[in-house]
Amino acid sequence: MTQDTPKIKIFYSAEKGDYELLDTGDGEKLERFGKYTFVRPYEDAVWPKTLPKDEWENADGKFWSSKEGAKAGWKLSRATLNKKWEMEYRGIKFLAAPTPFRHLGFFPEQASHWDFIERKISAQGGPASGWKFLNLFGYTGVASLFALRAGAEVTHVDASKQSLAWAKENQKMNEKLAEAPMRIIEDDVIKFLEREAKRGNKYDAVIMDPPKHGRGPKGEVWKIEEMLPKLLEQVKKVLSDKPLFVILTSYATDSSSLALGYALEDALKDFSGNIEVGELCVLEKTKKRAISLANSAVWTNAAK
Repeated sequence: MTQDTPKIKIFYSAEKGDYELLDTGDGEKLERFGKYTFVRPYEDAVWPKTLPKDEWENADGKFWSSKEGAKAGWKLSRATLNKKWEMEYRGIKFLAAPTPFRHLGFFPEQASHWDFIERKISAQGGPASGWKFLNLFGYTGVASLFALRAGAEVTHVDASKQSLAWAKENQKMNEKLAEAPMRIIEDDVIKFLEREAKRGNKYDAVIMDPPKHGRGPKGEVWKIEEMLPKLLEQVKKVLSDKPLFVILTSYATDSSSLALGYALEDALKDFSGNIEVGELCVLEKTKKRAISLANSAVWTNAAK
């Protein structure tokens, strides 16, 4: 493991797909998800909006946070938005819909990681190589689909039944991947990793997006500042002898990409690899700003 300071970069994809960040400003962001537009809070937008006021006011939905003095939650202008609709990115299809947590079923800023996952696994030789990919806190599974298409055997873990049902829907939408090898498991991530270590099961690539706060299926309490060291310790135990990559992302507002990088570097000090850290960004359409939405650290095998 290199002892140099982790390399800092901006992670973002140049490919738009069915999503666009149309504008930001005054603590909000205006986004297009397929044929619908939405306004969501973005407190870091401390500059004025660029697009005309009516384009913001004519959005199909707006999420109000409790900080804004209104009742928290979505205000939707179309009844049809109570149902999921189809989205696509680089040929992978998945469903979107407003959720109670302001998200719409996927995180557009993660697209750079989806690209990375498929590129790295594909470069190793495809399905015949038997690469095993583990998606922890996997949510609705878009990252898992890109790993599947690259030829990996995927294990997808989340504590939410609703998220896992959504992940199954997303897999079925992609006909060529509908029967591909993806285990979808409802479990507390730490307990799952502990059992996998005891079984001797190993993985070649891991992505994890731990929440700041959360609960497991049996009420297990999760706090990232307390649990991250244990999570990384358990991940290390299930890595193969020569893992391909490990991706760690955090949406905790008080985290930093450097802190994630140092934690990941220490956890994987017994492996030979390189660390890149930075911010997951989406390119804004109006001013071409790189809008930061999360912090991330990526470890890659030095020899791969």
